[in-house]
Amino acid sequence: MAYSILSCTSLPATSYEQSPQQVDGKFRNAAPRQAPGFAKTMGIMWRFMTDKPADAVPAKPPQVLPLTQTDLLAAPDLSLWRLGHSTMLLKLQGQFWLTDPVFSERASPFSFMGPKRFHAPPIAIDELPPITGVVLSHDHYDHLDHAAILQLAPKVAHFVTPLGVGDRLIAWGVPAAKVQQFDWWQGTTIAGVKLVATPAQHFSGRTLSDGNRTLWASWVMEAGEGTDATRIFFSGDTGYFDGFKAIGERFGPFDLTMIETGAYDAQWPDVHMQPEESLQAHLDVKGHHLMPIHNGTFDLAMHVWTDPFDRITALADKAGVPLVAPVMGERLDIRRPALSKQWWRGAAVDAGAGTAAR
Repeated sequence: MAYSILSCTSLPATSYEQSPQQVDGKFRNAAPRQAPGFAKTMGIMWRFMTDKPADAVPAKPPQVLPLTQTDLLAAPDLSLWRLGHSTMLLKLQGQFWLTDPVFSERASPFSFMGPKRFHAPPIAIDELPPITGVVLSHDHYDHLDHAAILQLAPKVAHFVTPLGVGDRLIAWGVPAAKVQQFDWWQGTTIAGVKLVATPAQHFSGRTLSDGNRTLWASWVMEAGEGTDATRIFFSGDTGYFDGFKAIGERFGPFDLTMIETGAYDAQWPDVHMQPEESLQAHLDVKGHHLMPIHNGTFDLAMHVWTDPFDRITALADKAGVPLVAPVMGERLDIRRPALSKQWWRGAAVDAGAGTAAR
């Protein structure tokens, strides 16, 4: 697998002029994003307030399988647990890794408003074992949780981020020596796991004034060497674009792809994928098992909360793609994962037609 090494850096995002992705202090997609503009943004907000389907949120919390540190330490290598949304815990080369750890009750800058979790995390941060690395895709609130980062920092050896995101962590108090930041197609090897930041089509920012000051990325993860290596693709957040084919040609095939399938809408087609596009992205990167993520934890769009699961299930079945959609907290064997039991259908039936408090 070809990749380049970028040294750990604590430079501010505005100093990354050497990045082909940055122009005039801001990062950009390979293809320009269709900015919604003020009027369209107000229209979207109005739809969110007035036109939500009753079952955009489950009437009761979905099933969660509680985890303990003992469970994790006893689990075999090449295990994976979905903790919610885009937060995955992986055991690779005997070490633990987290993607986009969000443990707070809301994906929001506020503790009293904003998208609220459908379910509690299967395990608390205090109960987690030492974490070798946290891999971050971008800085949006449903992927970068300030409180979780501060609580995790003492037990995490490495934070691996796209350019600029690491500067946020350092500004929050994470030691700079723990932070490594990468441009697309750059990477490193930590504890026998190769990590490469790969392109995505999205945007970034946490306030009204810092849009696209940090980069966004998908990630290639490879554990082991040669023909015995296990390859995993983590999409982060992205619209569909031709970069998936380039990733597949350069790093595929993948044993497992964790592909964004949720929070989609026709009004923002170039930053989140419809399920048909999620399936095509999986095929483009040359994936075997497909795991749809970015769903089942937060209400971030106009669709019914079970819609991403149902649509990708039907599409994968028609295409002959093995679908992996575990219950939150369920252990998966990354090389031979159990196929989806469609647990959300039972949850939807049990929930009835009620609407949960948001």
